[in-house]
Amino acid sequence: MEADGAAVKILPDNAYRPLKPGEVYQPVVPADSRIPEVTLRSLLYGAILTLVFAAAAAYIGFKTANAIETAIPIAILAVFFGRRHARRNTLLENVIIQSMGQAAGVVVAGAGFTIPALYINQLHPNMFHAFLAVVSGGFLGILLLIPLRRYFVKDQHGLLPFPEATATTEILVTGEQSGSSSGGTLLTALGIGALFEFLVEVIHLWNAKLSTHHLFPGLYEKGLELRMEGTATNFGLGYIIGIKYAAIIAAGSLLANLVFVPLAIYFGSGALDNPLNQVTYLKDSIFMAPPGDIWKTFVRPIGIGAIAVAGLVGILKMSKIILGSISLGFKGLFSEHSPASMERTDLDIKPSYVLLLELVMAVLLFLVFKFAFGATLWVSFLGAAIVLFLAFLFTPVAARAIAIVGVNPVSGMTLITVILACLLLVKVGGLAGPSGQIIAISIGAAVCTALSMSGAFVTDLKIGYWLGATPRNQERLKFLAILIASAAIIGVIYLLQKSYGFTILNPETGKLDSNPALPAPQANLIGAIVKSLMSNEPQPWMLYATGGLLTLILEIVGVPALAFALGLYLPLGINLGILFGGIVSWVVAHSSRKEAVAKARKDKGILIASGLVAGAALGGILSAVMRMPLWFLGTPITRLSVGQDFYYATEKGREVLKNRPAPWFEDRGMLVGALAILALAALVFAMAAAVKHQEEN
Repeated sequence: MEADGAAVKILPDNAYRPLKPGEVYQPVVPADSRIPEVTLRSLLYGAILTLVFAAAAAYIGFKTANAIETAIPIAILAVFFGRRHARRNTLLENVIIQSMGQAAGVVVAGAGFTIPALYINQLHPNMFHAFLAVVSGGFLGILLLIPLRRYFVKDQHGLLPFPEATATTEILVTGEQSGSSSGGTLLTALGIGALFEFLVEVIHLWNAKLSTHHLFPGLYEKGLELRMEGTATNFGLGYIIGIKYAAIIAAGSLLANLVFVPLAIYFGSGALDNPLNQVTYLKDSIFMAPPGDIWKTFVRPIGIGAIAVAGLVGILKMSKIILGSISLGFKGLFSEHSPASMERTDLDIKPSYVLLLELVMAVLLFLVFKFAFGATLWVSFLGAAIVLFLAFLFTPVAARAIAIVGVNPVSGMTLITVILACLLLVKVGGLAGPSGQIIAISIGAAVCTALSMSGAFVTDLKIGYWLGATPRNQERLKFLAILIASAAIIGVIYLLQKSYGFTILNPETGKLDSNPALPAPQANLIGAIVKSLMSNEPQPWMLYATGGLLTLILEIVGVPALAFALGLYLPLGINLGILFGGIVSWVVAHSSRKEAVAKARKDKGILIASGLVAGAALGGILSAVMRMPLWFLGTPITRLSVGQDFYYATEKGREVLKNRPAPWFEDRGMLVGALAILALAALVFAMAAAVKHQEEN
């Protein structure tokens, strides 16, 4: 890459270490250098990649409850696409593209934790109102962080590690040597993932839901069943996560399905004399239901309790960061710098503009609560005040956590936000019922998005500081990226609700249960808490408490509790699919005795897996579109699917798309599915193992 005809220098040797007395950090692109930064090209690439990756991240999050990292793939693609032009992208153009695109995963993390709860609780939401709540939160995350930028990226230079920012910066700087091949590999993997998911979800060419049900019916009756969803989504995620955390997630699932469920069936089934105390249990009990129903009824609430307490434990672990960060918000709010005396690399949006925009966001939230949700003046004011106060309080916490450990405790802080919002709305605002639930969830959506955005945006600003970008440009364009990403995530939520549904009808009870095809554990957790606090509906508090106690035990023995809790909550098929990807990643990482070769293969494998996940997400979104009536085309999936017969049935007075498997799909289709996922694993291994160290060439 060249800037005004001169090659861009590599990172200075003091980029990652504290500065000596009197030493000044000089970025890669000096402050007095003027090279293209905000251009039509960077805006278009940034907008397109934001839209695509926001939709992909949303689909992956709801299908597997795992977020995908968008910053690194977007950085690679920015370099790759930039090399396709006669004038290559400048380094700062790529910074802008990456900074905009990174909003994709961030907004998804905020909205995805909360907005589906509106559907899960049957609140019939207006998605434009949800869009306004998410956008308001995202804007607040930027505005509240701007006054803290100098502290985090400049004053603490070399003292805060910024793990994610470091990785992305290295990609942008070294992209001139590896950008072309890495980008090509990423796009190839993206195409493979999209095709694989399309064949599974639309064509149904094979059965990806592998199970021991038909192989061992006797064990199935006792509740013992192994399931694995052999999709590119699960495989790619497992590869990226790695063997350690994939195994922990799978361990939680195995405990739930191979221990808790069989125990429930054993002790609860009819006419069973308990050898421990000779108690005879009643026949025809609920425990005679299929294992999947028992898991949903009795085991998954344990997972919800475990997830909730794991989030709170994460907050307690960061108590020092929280206490040390609160004062930063007040100091940054009243700091003032003279733009005339600043260099280009130290320019922010003016503090007066920041305060004005914060006021605008407060008014917007007030108007949304008042006119969109029909709240009283007092409740509308209270809701806006809760959002502003908690976003202000937690913003430096999120930023500091990302800067130190690369992990944002947003789930725990969102949980606290929702609980406080419910209590205040009920006790102070006198609001309950469905309207109270809508406002409480909307407050959670705004605060959650603000925290996700502030934690991620500090990473962007640090990248810009190292490389010499103009902070004001990053800040301005982040607003545009939030609008694009928010529209994408709200659109995907609406599409998935219409095509799959976050809830499905339970034929046994006649009630709506959460849809295992869209687990969305965080949203289910938020929905359950809000419903219990805003209504008198009974909740399985003992099961929640059991999960909470399990989390505390895991913390005592040093097991990552949140990963294990996700395993308890998510279906076994998803988690064993993730574990399979983790196993393949371990095999690739140990495929050579030479450390350099093994590392190169591991890194390329992660790049391939990232492409698979993104491509599979796009294929999945296409699948959701194919399930919708498309004017004169009808419902395309009813004509394209060969392994599943799709048809419409009346359910609660509305037409619902149903499906039944073809005769060959459950047995021979499953065998083909097993071969297909093994073939995908072999292909990824071959692509990654093709890497050879230069000394071997």
